[in-house]
Amino acid sequence: MKVDTETLQKIAHLARLEVNPDEEAGLLNSLNSVLDWMEQLNEVDTAGVAPLMHMSEEINNVLRMDTVANQLPRDQALANAPDHDEQFIKVPKVME
Repeated sequence: MKVDTETLQKIAHLARLEVNPDEEAGLLNSLNSVLDWMEQLNEVDTAGVAPLMHMSEEINNVLRMDTVANQLPRDQALANAPDHDEQFIKVPKVME
């Protein structure tokens, strides 16, 4: 499959991209080289290969226990806040 100028313009429109006429030749070459490479990959025999779910066989969540350490005392945190009351930092309203 080869991409022509008309197809490039359709792709650019769908992707909401503005393509200058002087950029078209470079983009056409790039798209066509990617599509040629994909055609080469389609020629590879993958009959006995199972699909991958992950690139690595060892998929483990790296979790750690939450531990309390180096807490900032409330009075120090409130001292740095631009607006606060006795317990909380006041912030501007985000929603009405």
